[in-house]
Amino acid sequence: MDTLLQKISDWLKEILINGIMDNFTGMFDAINQRTGEVATNVGMTPSQFSPEIFEMIRNLSETVILPIAGLVLTFIACIELIQLIIDHNNLANFETWIFFKWIFKTFVAVLLISNTFNITMAVFDVAQHVVNASGGLIARDAAVAAADMDAFKETLQGMNEGALLGLFLQSFIVRFLIQIFSVIIMVIVYGRMIEIYLMTSLAPIPFATFANREQSQMGQNFLRALAALGFQGFLIMICLGIYAVLIKNVTFSDHVVASMWGIVGYTVLLCFTLFKSGSLAKSIFNAR
Repeated sequence: MDTLLQKISDWLKEILINGIMDNFTGMFDAINQRTGEVATNVGMTPSQFSPEIFEMIRNLSETVILPIAGLVLTFIACIELIQLIIDHNNLANFETWIFFKWIFKTFVAVLLISNTFNITMAVFDVAQHVVNASGGLIARDAAVAAADMDAFKETLQGMNEGALLGLFLQSFIVRFLIQIFSVIIMVIVYGRMIEIYLMTSLAPIPFATFANREQSQMGQNFLRALAALGFQGFLIMICLGIYAVLIKNVTFSDHVVASMWGIVGYTVLLCFTLFKSGSLAKSIFNAR
């Protein structure tokens, strides 16, 4: 009878241990898959991320928004000409060069709004170069070493059935939470790219304000916001690198439950830092 109970106990322990190991393996696989996808998506320019959306945004910008930017530029150029006349006492102090100055400023402004899309894409090309260069220096693999997993399995074999059952239920919950946080992380990353598309679609309008000193603050802030969105990808890469280091430092030899929930805490921290990366990048570039 004792032999039968021992066999049942060993069988139950084996099922629980295998279930716990499967939960942990699936959890780390999900983490690695998500961080790898994030790193890949962040390193893409808007044209590489989705060529179909990129072409749609480009067509909308050039066919719908660009004519409006032309009207804005015309209005600003007229105001600029009127201001030049007033400043020179209604041409009482006539100086020919002011008209050449006005013509040159208007020409540059037209050139800017005509090449708005190329300029905005150049900003993201520079940012992509920085992100890709950092990718070779930042470790993104959050997997735990095989030796640590073997040591973890040995720790599980020394636990009784009640402790294993509790750990199995907790590991299942943790794996479920990690899946939820993985979705949140992807929402943040995809949301950044959608914000890039939205800002790019309206780019000609703020570019049209560069012809006037007072109104040019709009265009300058727009450029700063574009740079902030581009270099937010660099901050995201740093967040992934820090997260990978934190996960690799987790040990499962002594305090298994604390280590397991520590992974959840690190993942929550990753979501928070990714969410804050946008506001941090804007504060660095002084973009409102």
